[in-house]
Amino acid sequence: MFTPLKKISENPDKLMKLASIASVMTAAILIIVKIAAWFMTGSLSVLATLLDSIMDVIASIITLVAVRIALEPADEEHRFGHGKAEYLAVLAQSAFISGSAIILFLSAIDQLLGNQSSIDNESVGMTVMLFSIVATLVLLSIQSYVVKKTGSAAIAADSMHYRVDLLTNVSVIIALYGVSQGYFYLDPGFALLISIYMLFSVGRMAWDAAQQLMDHSLPEQQVHEIERIVLAIEGVRGIHEMRTRISGRVPFIQMHIDLNGDQSLRSAHDIGQAAEDAIMEFMPNADIIVHLDPN
Repeated sequence: MFTPLKKISENPDKLMKLASIASVMTAAILIIVKIAAWFMTGSLSVLATLLDSIMDVIASIITLVAVRIALEPADEEHRFGHGKAEYLAVLAQSAFISGSAIILFLSAIDQLLGNQSSIDNESVGMTVMLFSIVATLVLLSIQSYVVKKTGSAAIAADSMHYRVDLLTNVSVIIALYGVSQGYFYLDPGFALLISIYMLFSVGRMAWDAAQQLMDHSLPEQQVHEIERIVLAIEGVRGIHEMRTRISGRVPFIQMHIDLNGDQSLRSAHDIGQAAEDAIMEFMPNADIIVHLDPN
């Protein structure tokens, strides 16, 4: 019996697993069709996209494993959960994307220097690239929906990888058409530009993942909103020593709130609980610790 789509859409864990499996399956299918296209055309650009798709499979499998680990609940050895496995996957994907970019860059330079090989059956290559574009667009629509619903860093990184693939496939179509018309330098020219774009994009992605692994605080706008919410609670006189970070999909928030030291313990507890409840309404997945300080 299949789980209704509505139930899946309401379950972030199932959505992340669905996106991961779809990514692996898409990459595997593209490898098969690109191998056939490469043998039939001999195109270096098609070979470059084939190598990229092979790396896609490896990166997607890493994402699938990382997502499964990240979704594991906290245990005795990992009290804060396993959410940071997602960011480790992002760094691994960054390495594979960089490898793809370097291979593409070197292939483009090789062709620009005049080491060109003959290309046959350009129409077959263009047809395969069109199929790759359609398959990638379907996957990207799934990933975009999942990222919107879950905020998964690993799925977002995987999605960025396939967006680059989309540009690569488009460039190969243009290059193959150009070759069929006698414009041989279109092939390496487009490949060179895309490889440079890939390297710049992956640099930012890896930097963001490293920042999260180093417990970077939540975005400043969210921190200010949390402060506003808590200060609006009756009885809260101030906030200090506020610390925030995120692990996977779980924000961790710690703070000290100043209260009237002459009130009863029950009253102080109720104010602290109200602060936690208000933050939870703003961030339902948050792990919150509120320390009460008499003032």
